[in-house]
Amino acid sequence: SEENSGVIEMINLLIKDLDKEMTEAETEEKDAQADYEELMADSASKRAADSKSLTEKEGAKANTEVALERHTEDKASTNKELAAMLQYIQSLHAECDWLLQYHGVRQEARASEIDALGKAKAVLSGADFSLLQRRSSLRGSL
Repeated sequence: SEENSGVIEMINLLIKDLDKEMTEAETEEKDAQADYEELMADSASKRAADSKSLTEKEGAKANTEVALERHTEDKASTNKELAAMLQYIQSLHAECDWLLQYHGVRQEARASEIDALGKAKAVLSGADFSLLQRRSSLRGSL
């Protein structure tokens, strides 16, 4: 009977240990399931946030590409205007150089023209230059 009671106690002890281990296993499984569900919820919210962020970044990229295209076109237009302006400045410079180079010649020609117009006016008013021309040719021969 002592042997029987020792065996029975041993079986009872094994049953208690088994119950305890099963309770611990069930608790661990519930905790693990809760952790898993929390992880899945966190992952889902992170995926949603990442998706939203990606969409925003794609929109920003598209806007930046549009702005880049517009600025590229503006730059090309501005470069054409600059080239035209430089060409115009170069033509003005050439014109000014020509005016400076021939200023004296033009001044003499204008003075000669004014003198000729004055003589023409005098001729039309009745002045006689034929006598003056004869005297100057006589003076030149003396």
